[in-house]
Amino acid sequence: MTVTENIQNDTTNGTANGTANGKADDTANGTANGTIPDISLALNPSDVESVPGLLKDIASTGNSFVAQEDRASRLQLLAQARQLVRALETPRETMLKNCWGEPGAYCAIAACMTIGVFPELAKDDGSPKKVSDLAKTLNCDEKLLGRLMRHLGTMAVIKETGPNEYKPTNFSTSLTIPVIGDGFPALAGGGMAAVYKFPAWLQKYGFKNPESTTEGPYQYAYDTHHNLFGYLMAHPPLGMQFNHHMGGYRQGRPSWMDPGFFPVEERLAAGADTAEGAALLVDLGGGHGHDINEFRRKHPDAPGRLILQDLPDVLAQITELDGKIERMGHDFLTEQPVKGARAYYMHSVLHDWSDETCLKILGRVKAAMRPGYSKVLINENVIPDAGAGWEATALDMMVMTLLSAEERTEKHWRSLVGRAGLKLVKIWSVENGSESLIECELP
Repeated sequence: MTVTENIQNDTTNGTANGTANGKADDTANGTANGTIPDISLALNPSDVESVPGLLKDIASTGNSFVAQEDRASRLQLLAQARQLVRALETPRETMLKNCWGEPGAYCAIAACMTIGVFPELAKDDGSPKKVSDLAKTLNCDEKLLGRLMRHLGTMAVIKETGPNEYKPTNFSTSLTIPVIGDGFPALAGGGMAAVYKFPAWLQKYGFKNPESTTEGPYQYAYDTHHNLFGYLMAHPPLGMQFNHHMGGYRQGRPSWMDPGFFPVEERLAAGADTAEGAALLVDLGGGHGHDINEFRRKHPDAPGRLILQDLPDVLAQITELDGKIERMGHDFLTEQPVKGARAYYMHSVLHDWSDETCLKILGRVKAAMRPGYSKVLINENVIPDAGAGWEATALDMMVMTLLSAEERTEKHWRSLVGRAGLKLVKIWSVENGSESLIECELP
């Protein structure tokens, strides 16, 4: 008898016994007529019929990528490769990947970040290293380190080169860059519990969309009165690590400051007030200044002051910022101190808050705007009605569980901006799955 037949028999017997005793499990209750599908459904490829077509598509897109190496063909090829993996995987394999493989890899990465494995592994030009040698250097239990690295090897985070011997990959070496690596310890220490306890929160609070910032999934998971940001700042270095993480999120994405996205010269620099002290761009909740630094670098001749605003504790963590950029401690729920700026800019700010709080934030900005001159630039995801990108939907899951907030559709954005008493001029986008720039003015 094969292993598959054993699994099928065990499952069939378990189901039959449970049903005969009047104790069919919850899964049966959720299927048509109370019947559980045969286990063979979970042991065959999920979509084998699509494999031949996907292979042809991959070959065609692959040729285009090799010839051009452009962003569009790379993303298309990556999406097709993911589709192929999903089509070939059995539901059982997908289940184990989601329940064991990826959580286990997250655990091992965060642990190895804490231990200091990845910088050590990258030394000597990434030459292969024995676990025993790494354990001695890092003052770590050899058995523990071997188990962690073995799983990271199977998940292609690092590369196995021999028994208990590994070398880095581009990914593992990139984890030594704070804006790439720090997200793992930050969310392990102050985020993921809310994700994993979300089903329990739903049961307790009646399966409602989370909107409370005082009794949301985050407060439930961490038994705290803080929101995400308050908790992270109260438990250093989580706050600093999370700010690094958000800096990593911003890397490598189409930027509204680049040609072909938002016409900076035409709609921002042109007509800007050149009087002494006039503000060109105010970056609200700008964290460590990644965005406004980028603007300064790409548009060095744009006239007017560049101002980075965030809470004083956040600004105090900045280690590098262009000297022409002003730092200003500010809570965006209070009165905006910079009046009549050319543009008030927010990147990934409003998706952290409920509509009610967003209206307060926008209201403070609106009160500071100069009619016929000032703009509000909102750099956020605009989720399409169909065909949404996975990064946007994944982020929606994160802000839902961590902040009782949400990513918004175009219809939602138009409604929110209108309720704030602003006019949505245009939504600027370059590709599905990337953030847009929502340009707003006073009516």
